[in-house]
Amino acid sequence: MKANELRLKYIDFFVKNHGHKEVAGASLIPENDPTVLFTTAGMHPLVPYLLGESHPLGRKLVNCQKCVRTDDIDEVGDATHCTFFEMMGNWSLGDYFKAEAIKMSYEFLTDKKVGLGIPKENLAVSCFAGDNDAPRDEESAVVWKELGIDKIWFYGKKDNWWGPAGQTGPCGPDTEMFYDTGKEPCEKCAEVGVACKCGKYVEIWNDVFMQYNKTPEGRFEELKQKNVDTGLGVERVTALLQGVSSHYETELFKPIMDLLGENNDVVARRIIADHMRASVFILGDPKGVTPSNTDQGYVLRRLIRRAVRFMKKIGVGEGMIVDIAENFIKIYGESYPELVEKREHIINALKQEEVKFLKTLVQGEKEFEKILPNLMKGSSRAISGRMAFKLYDTYGFPLEMTKDLARESGFSVDEKGFCEAFEKHQQLSRCGAEGKFKGGLQDSSEATAKLHTATHMLLAALRKVLGDHVYQKGSNITAERLRFDFSHGEKMTDEQKKEVERIVNEKIKEDLPISCEEISLDEARASGAMGIFGEKYGERVKVYTISGFSKEICGGPHAKRTGELGSFKILKEESSSAGVRRIKGVVG
Repeated sequence: MKANELRLKYIDFFVKNHGHKEVAGASLIPENDPTVLFTTAGMHPLVPYLLGESHPLGRKLVNCQKCVRTDDIDEVGDATHCTFFEMMGNWSLGDYFKAEAIKMSYEFLTDKKVGLGIPKENLAVSCFAGDNDAPRDEESAVVWKELGIDKIWFYGKKDNWWGPAGQTGPCGPDTEMFYDTGKEPCEKCAEVGVACKCGKYVEIWNDVFMQYNKTPEGRFEELKQKNVDTGLGVERVTALLQGVSSHYETELFKPIMDLLGENNDVVARRIIADHMRASVFILGDPKGVTPSNTDQGYVLRRLIRRAVRFMKKIGVGEGMIVDIAENFIKIYGESYPELVEKREHIINALKQEEVKFLKTLVQGEKEFEKILPNLMKGSSRAISGRMAFKLYDTYGFPLEMTKDLARESGFSVDEKGFCEAFEKHQQLSRCGAEGKFKGGLQDSSEATAKLHTATHMLLAALRKVLGDHVYQKGSNITAERLRFDFSHGEKMTDEQKKEVERIVNEKIKEDLPISCEEISLDEARASGAMGIFGEKYGERVKVYTISGFSKEICGGPHAKRTGELGSFKILKEESSSAGVRRIKGVVG
C-alpha cells in the first residue's frame, strides 16, 4: 500500500463508516501559539476545541496533519527518526470515549475491506499501569481482550500517559498498538514486552484518553469534557505495509536515496533526504518561512546547512539541492499542491542558502588559518574543544572539517571538550525551549485573548491607513505582547503608526461587542470576512465580528468586547522579509 492510498483509506474509514468530519490540515506554523515553533502533532491546531470550545464541524473529527519536530534532529540518520512527518488522527471532542475509540482502531487495523488487513495475531498493545494519580486502565484492557487481543502489557506514565504539555492542563492515559514483526524474541522480550527495543515490536498507533486536568497544585481532576486524541504515522505504517525496514525504502524517499548514490554513506544520505524534505515543506508552507537567525527561520537554516554539509561530505556536487527539492515536490505535489504553487520560491531560497553556506565554510577555513600561527607557538598539538565549538557555532564550521584541517597541520582536536561545549549549548537551548512550553498546550488566558483580539483590530486599522493590499502574513502572541506580520512594501511613517494606534484605541473606547458565528466557508467569504491568504479551512468556520469594524475567520480565544483591551500601543515596526512588515504591540 502506497502512502497516498493509506491517507485516503484512513480518512474514508472515519468519514464514511463512523460519521467523522474531515478537518483541513493546518499550517506548519502554529497560529497565535507561542508555546512551540512548529505544529508538532495533529491535535495541536485543535487545542482550543480540546479545551472546550465548540468546533464548527462538530465533535467527531479526522485528518492528516503535516508536522515538524526538532528535538531529535541529531538522531536523524537511523531507520525511524523524522524531522518532518505526517500524522493521521481521529478525535472525539466529548463524544465517544475508550471503548468506541479502541474498537474503531482495531477495525481499521484488521479489516481487509475498509482497513489495513493486519492479522490480529500480529498485534500487541500496552495500557496504563496506574499510580497514585490515576488508576490502572483495566477498562481499555477489557475491551482489547473482548476483541481477541491477548498480548497486553501495562506500563507507567513514561510509556502510557500523555501530557499535560505544560505544568497544567488536559492529560490522561493512553493505549498503544504495536505490530509484531515475527522476529524471534530476544532474552528481554518476555520481561519487557512491547517496550523492548530489540525490533520485534513496532509501535503503529496511539489512542490518548484525555480524562484528567492537572491543577497548579499537582492534583489530577476528572475533566467534564473527556476527549480522544489519536495518532498514526504515515511514514512508519507505509514502511510496515510494504514490508521494508525503513521509510527511506518507500516511494516517499527512494527516488532521493537513489539520486544520492547507492554506494554512499547511508546515514549521510538519510540525513540529507530527511532535512531536505523538511526544508521543502517549511519553505512551501502558506505562512512563508525563510532562512534566518531566529525562531522557525533558524531551524530551517540549520536543516538546509546540515544537508549541504553532508552533501559535501559524500561528494555530491553543488546544485544537487535543486534536483532533490524537485523530486520531493513531485512526490508530494498531488497531496500538498502548495508545494507546486510555491516551487519557484522553494528552489530560489534553497539555492541562495546553499551559496551563503558555502561562503560560510570558506570563512571558517580563513578563521582556522588565523588561529593556526598561535597554535604553532604552543607546546600542545591539540585544538581545544572550546575553539572547535566556536568554529562550529559562530561560523557553522563542521567538526569533521576542523578535524581534517587540524590533521593536515599536525594537530588533533579535543573531541571530548567539543562534545562538552556542545552539550552545554544544547542544555541552554532546551532551557529556552522549555520556556516556550511553560504556558502549556496553548495559552488561552485572558491576556492572550485580549492580544488576539488586538491583532484583528490592528489589521482593520492597517487596511484603513495603508490600503487594501494589506493582508495578515503571520502572527505570534505571548501573554505579554503581540507580533503581527502583514503585506506592505515599505517602512511605515511615524504619522501612519500614530493613526493606526488612534483608530484601534478609538474602537477600544467605543467598547464594541465581539460576536462569533459558525457558517460555511463560502458564506464567510461572501460576507467579506478576512482570512489568511493560502490557509486551508474546513467546510465550516468560525467568524468573529467586531461590530462595524472587523470581520475575520479565526479559531483562537477572543475578548467579549473591545473595551476589555484597555488601550493599544505599537512598540516597534520593522521589516520581516521581502514585502512583509512586522509590528510588535501591547494592550492595557
